[in-house]
Amino acid sequence: MESVSVNRFRDNLKNFVEQSINEHVPIKVTRRNGEDFVVLSADDWEREQETLYILQNNELMKQIGNFSITPCSYAFSRQTFPLSKSGR
Repeated sequence: MESVSVNRFRDNLKNFVEQSINEHVPIKVTRRNGEDFVVLSADDWEREQETLYILQNNELMKQIGNFSITPCSYAFSRQTFPLSKSGR
């Protein structure tokens, strides 16, 4: 995560916002007399929130753990055991 001073951030606000949105990188802004803060795009923040929700939901994590077919294993099983002409 890139770290910049609040003065540099203020002077280059537009560039840092564009960087955060386009490159999907959070930017840590440091302040001398106060707490630091982080700037990230709304899309990235929503993805983080979704991830946290899933990780905190034990039932959902069990369902994900029980789901053993991945794209790679599915592709392998189709090569090893091709589907019949009916697609089953």
